[in-house]
Parts: sequence; structure tokens; C-alpha cells
Amino acid sequence: GKDSQEISRQGRVTKRTEAPLTPEQQAAREEEHKKQQEQEIAAREERRRNQALLNTYSSEKDLEEARGRALKDNELAIKETEQRIAGSEKRKKELEAEKEFYVKKPMPPKLAQDIKNNEVEIRNQLELLEAKRKQVANINAKYDEDKRRYIELTRGAPASAAKAASKK
Repeated sequence: GKDSQEISRQGRVTKRTEAPLTPEQQAAREEEHKKQQEQEIAAREERRRNQALLNTYSSEKDLEEARGRALKDNELAIKETEQRIAGSEKRKKELEAEKEFYVKKPMPPKLAQDIKNNEVEIRNQLELLEAKRKQVANINAKYDEDKRRYIELTRGAPASAAKAASKK
């Protein structure tokens, strides 16, 4: 249960044997090993992401052009959604006008279903519109982070120090 050493005839240590680990030491060693593995995985992922970033963009200008395309695509999606909402609102007015014919009579089930479907469509399109508008901030944040990393990778670590100084 203790450390031991084998010594040759000349008095040199030929073999060392460590004492068996206690359960606490074993758990601590396993925990440390697990942390090292997680750090290695994170470092590999970071290297992969950095290499992908460098392979994707050849300059900061390319990065800004990609941001512009992403924002333009998002703006087109917003306009399409607004057009769908306008079309659904127009359809809602038509259905409301048709509904007035049935004030004293029971409304046909198809008309009631059409009104309900139209309301659901408007609600879904409004939610989509809100999501697309929020996505603008996400796009800008993503490209800002990519640009910061790109500058850091191409020019070296001072870019992160300069960014930290500019935040103060």
C-alpha cells in the first residue's frame, strides 16, 4: 500500500511503483481526465470553426458583402410576409362582408371555417414577420463576431485587445 522502488546491484533505481490510489484520488484523476478531454474537444472545434471562417472569406470585404446579402434576403422575406398579411387582411374583409349576409340566418360551416383559417393565417404571418425583424439583429451580431474573429486570425491577437479597449 506504499510507494516502492526496485534498485539494481549498482544502487540505481530501475523501477518505481506508486501506491494504489484512494477512491477520492481516483475520482479526482478521472474528473481531471474528463476536463482535459472536454478542453481538447472544444479546442478542436474552435480550430475547425476558425479554419472554416478563413476558408469562407478571403477578406473583410467578402465578409461585409455576405452580411449585405443576408440582410437583403431577410428584407425580401419581410416584404413577402407583409404582402401575405395584406392579402390575408383583404380576404378577411371579403369574408366579413360575406358574413353580413348571414346575420339572421345560420352561417354556412365553410364560411365559418374560412374565417377561422384566415385568422390563423394572419396570426402566423404576424409571428413570422416579428421573427424576421428580430433576425436582423442576429444576422448583424453573427457577422460582427465573424468579422472580429477574422481580423483576429488574419492580423493576430491585438485585434481582441483593441476591441476590449474600445468597449471601455
